Amino acid sequence: MAVRPSIDFDIFDPDFVRDPFPTYDRLRTQSPVVYTERWGGQWIPTRYADIESITRDTDHFSSVTVSVVGPKPGEGPLLIAPPVSLDPPIHADVRRLLLPAFSVAAIDRVEPLTRTIVGELIADIAARGPGPLDAATEFAQHVPVRVIAAMLGIPVALEATFTNWVDRILKVGANQPEVQSAAAREVREYFAGLVEERRADPSPPDDLITYLIGAQIDGAPLDRKYIIGILFVLLMAGIDTTWSSIGSSLWHLATHPEDRERLVAQPELMPMAVEEFLRLYSPATMARIARQDCEIAGVAVRAGERVLLPFPAANRDPAVFSRPDEAVLDREINRHSAFGLGIHRCLGSNLARMELRVALEGWLAAFPSFELDPDHAVTWTGGQVRSAKTLPLILGR
Repeated sequence: MAVRPSIDFDIFDPDFVRDPFPTYDRLRTQSPVVYTERWGGQWIPTRYADIESITRDTDHFSSVTVSVVGPKPGEGPLLIAPPVSLDPPIHADVRRLLLPAFSVAAIDRVEPLTRTIVGELIADIAARGPGPLDAATEFAQHVPVRVIAAMLGIPVALEATFTNWVDRILKVGANQPEVQSAAAREVREYFAGLVEERRADPSPPDDLITYLIGAQIDGAPLDRKYIIGILFVLLMAGIDTTWSSIGSSLWHLATHPEDRERLVAQPELMPMAVEEFLRLYSPATMARIARQDCEIAGVAVRAGERVLLPFPAANRDPAVFSRPDEAVLDREINRHSAFGLGIHRCLGSNLARMELRVALEGWLAAFPSFELDPDHAVTWTGGQVRSAKTLPLILGR
């Protein structure tokens, strides 16, 4: 086995979070599989082929925790987040149970609601007239929260609470475990109460919570902890990664007027453009735990070590994508990994694609011209999910 290549790498470093791609490019060229002692130890592969291989090798790499930091098995309690944190064979049973709710047909039925939500948000912005706004907090962050609330059957009036949970669990809590733990407990308690209310309701509403309560695997109802864990994942994943993709896409269009003008002139390109924005600005980095001593591209990995899956790095690998750092809006072959790879590929990919497409279509129809506000900086958060925390824009110039 090759010598263990080590670097000093911090996934939360502000400069890296602001622009991670030069670092990934350098590592991919110089040492495509490296190890850092930070955050309890992390392996970082940067080539598409290696990342894909890890996601498909469930014999050597476990999904028992997919967090990029925090306790590993034996170091503390792990979050039950089915199906994301489940390994075969139970993973397939839970995933199969959820697939109908996120099929193309099911998401088609959600699109009219999404268009209404986007339209209402845009109308509120337009009513203020031209001027500065924060497109992250005033638009991107609202769309997925309101959509997933409707699908789950939880009150959109609690939108600020849901956003606060996402922030404390996936943003602030990403490297502050006590903050993350407290917020995660609040989410579990909230859903536990809702599950009990639904079970006592003789005529429960037709939503995902009711569906999960009535679901069965091999003739047996889902365990309560699985129901709560699934709802936890749907709320977190259904919000954060999608608002990140909307924000990053708007940032791109604000800084690349030629692409914005092309989409305004050729709206039929939007489905392919959505895939390209997902490739260029993939928000999520996941993780696996090595089940046993093994290798990644000839490099020795020890049992119990955490291996990151930086999908943003995979999606700019020049061995897979021509002109990897450019937005090719009509890119026809686009095997990006923004939704993951292997058995844990994102269940909500159809939903995320639809929300991103509808959000961008609505935005460009209302605001064909916009740019970054030169008086205020764009700020980014990173770690598990990279996203624009603030996105100051000027409309109408």
